[in-house]
Amino acid sequence: MRLFGYARVSTSQQSLDLQVRALKDAGVKANRIFTDKASGSSTDREGLDLLRMK
Repeated sequence: MRLFGYARVSTSQQSLDLQVRALKDAGVKANRIFTDKASGSSTDREGLDLLRMK
C-alpha cells in the first residue's frame, strides 16, 4: 500500500512539525508528505496540488 500525507498551517508562526511527525509515525515516508503554509482563504496550495497529481 502506498501512503501519502498532507499537512498545512495557515500562518508562518505555526509549525508543521507535529503534523509531519504524526504522519511519519503512521508510516508515511518523508518523500510522500506534502505541506503548505497558506491561509485558509487562499486557494494557492502547491503541496496539495502536487499530492493530487500522485
